[in-house]
Amino acid sequence: MRQKLSFAQVQSRRPGPAELASRPRMPVVAVLDNVRSLNNVGSIFRTADGVRLEELVLCGITGSPPRNEIRKTSLGAEESVPWRKEKSAIEAASGYRRSGYQIAVLEHTTFSMDYRRAAYRFPLCLIVGHEFHGVSQDLVKEADIAIEIPMHGVKVSLNVSVAFGVAVYEIMTHWQKDSGYEEAVG
Repeated sequence: MRQKLSFAQVQSRRPGPAELASRPRMPVVAVLDNVRSLNNVGSIFRTADGVRLEELVLCGITGSPPRNEIRKTSLGAEESVPWRKEKSAIEAASGYRRSGYQIAVLEHTTFSMDYRRAAYRFPLCLIVGHEFHGVSQDLVKEADIAIEIPMHGVKVSLNVSVAFGVAVYEIMTHWQKDSGYEEAVG
């Protein structure tokens, strides 16, 4: 018989903290460039936990834990995802570039490509931006690649936390294929 699993059943299928600590993190950092909504920040934390992101870097006006508004949507993921606060997204991205990361912006640009067709290289630094203004022009100029999510309706973009989720799960697929690492669903 097909039936929905209870929360306890789902939880029992997940690895414990010790097993998770031994598993690799996806070699992707995300830089949040002036994301103003704390609910979006919390949602990004929760998605970052879901893909075992290497790190979140919260820049500019982006809020940081501890904040009730973040915890409400992260459900505590700010405790399982490595994160740090940086004043400048451009400085954060420059540091990752010097460390050999490919710099990708999720933004509409003159050189954007469909996020499913991009040539991702790992380690990767994915930059997402302000809900209205997007990623700053200075960061766009520094990007190795720009990706966008095709839109087929009236609106030109998705909510930043939704777009982050769509993009980072696609990036995870590329990393799993490139690295041969695929974690069992459970």
